[in-house]
Amino acid sequence: MNTKTLLTTAIATTVLMGPALAVAEDMRIGITQNNVGVDSYQTTYESAFIAAAEANDNVRAVVLDAGGDVARQIAQVDSLIQQGVDAIIIWPTNGEAVIPAVRRANNAGIPVVVTNSNIAEQGFDFIRSFSGPDNVTQGSRSAEIMCDKFKDMGIENEAKVVQISGQPGYTTAIERAAGFEDRLPEVCPNVDLMETQPGDWNRERSQQVMEAFLTKYDDIDGVYSGDDNMGVGALNAARAAGREGIIFVGATNFSVGYDAMAEGDYW
Repeated sequence: MNTKTLLTTAIATTVLMGPALAVAEDMRIGITQNNVGVDSYQTTYESAFIAAAEANDNVRAVVLDAGGDVARQIAQVDSLIQQGVDAIIIWPTNGEAVIPAVRRANNAGIPVVVTNSNIAEQGFDFIRSFSGPDNVTQGSRSAEIMCDKFKDMGIENEAKVVQISGQPGYTTAIERAAGFEDRLPEVCPNVDLMETQPGDWNRERSQQVMEAFLTKYDDIDGVYSGDDNMGVGALNAARAAGREGIIFVGATNFSVGYDAMAEGDYW
């Protein structure tokens, strides 16, 4: 599902989710994003939110950006509650930390839709719907792709892997790592996952993490990254160090990864 479809689904779900909203002549939907400036994916998300709302004459959107700050996002949700919006869409900065704010919205009778990265399970009772990817499957499929590449190379019984995960505490990061870590030993039981370090969804930070891995480990056969920003950062570090023959596999499908994929250096 592409970004525009995903966001249109989120808006549509919100518009249709209850009798109280269905009779409203004019609806205000409060939207709080995770961190718009961090990558093109989130910028596209913001544009899609606005476009989806503008496509319905009865919908007005209040679009906010948490800037990756959990406290700011919680304050934004509380402000939207005080404004009496008809619904809230949230891309969580932290799947656990935002639960109390989501609960307050629910208690105020405001339906909440979570998008892109779900909140932690203990908050499921306070939301109406989730619109986003299956992160566990993304991680699992990445493990399968990496294992297939190792088998093609004949190193499936000796390969050594490092992982660059997303922001700690972020549900998407947890799920993508879990999908990879659970599936890899099932398909390639002798592959050694040596170490995992967070790249915080940031390309420059992930390049630094990979530089440290390259210094620490003489033998790295594969790198799994929780998104393409981090994966390209890791790939850049390996290229700069002249380390060849490493398999790079990343979750998601960002534009930053397309060139590396086309060159055959990234999957």
